[in-house]
Amino acid sequence: MTFTAAAIQMCSGVDPERNAAAMARLVREAAGRGATYVQTPEMTGMLQRDRAAAKLLQRDETNDIIVATAASLAKELGIFMHVGSTAILLGDGKLANRGYLFGPDGRILNRYDKIHMFDVDLDNGESWRESAAYQAGSEARVLSLPLGQMGFAICYDVRFPALFRAQAVAGAEVMTVPAAFTKQTGEAHWEILLRARAIENGMFVIAAAQAGVHEDGRETFGHSMIIDPWGKILASAGPAGEAVIIAEIDTTAVKAARDKIPNLRNAREFSIEKVVGAAGDVAA
Repeated sequence: MTFTAAAIQMCSGVDPERNAAAMARLVREAAGRGATYVQTPEMTGMLQRDRAAAKLLQRDETNDIIVATAASLAKELGIFMHVGSTAILLGDGKLANRGYLFGPDGRILNRYDKIHMFDVDLDNGESWRESAAYQAGSEARVLSLPLGQMGFAICYDVRFPALFRAQAVAGAEVMTVPAAFTKQTGEAHWEILLRARAIENGMFVIAAAQAGVHEDGRETFGHSMIIDPWGKILASAGPAGEAVIIAEIDTTAVKAARDKIPNLRNAREFSIEKVVGAAGDVAA
């Protein structure tokens, strides 16, 4: 299958209504340029470090403005609309960092809750504890679409290659990695991680990113990318501000890449032993 994919780069602020309006404007631009699949970044709906202020604006799925706007856009434009993620209020008071894929009829085709929580202390003094507010997901899913076989990840998930490999083995031809990478970690690892996941699994990677200095003071890396199964960057955005990047996805390239480097089918199970002592002290 061949389709036109768009990755939307945003600089989401603290007001979900303004972010929904920005999303709608950019998605319409992407559809106007021929995109039939459009992806937005992680936390499209709001980036707000003040948890008390954020709590006042958080909604469940049936009342969330990003969900409602995305469903309407998908139906209006006849596209596959992928909200990279937004914060969704759960029944127990915690949140899900949840991505949504809407079909051209506006129905929800897939929900994906981010599995790996970003709990880190960075060298520049930034400290993040995603698990303090969000409930981690536990299920990955490969979706069979007219576009091809699609897998799902969000941001920090990109550092866990087993998640990508499992979905590739299950048939995924396109992996989606919407993100809000910090500037520090993005400068170090964003491109190389995305290209590595594409190369080692022989798959396309589409990664829409947050970019620039946000209203809550954080700074995200940007550089949204679409990458082919050989690791070639087909389209990329800059380090800050809104952007719409477009690329043609031809899923026959997945089979071609996997035939040339058949590491998925050449993989073997093995045992591992932890040995204490010098190698020369271990019997052959």
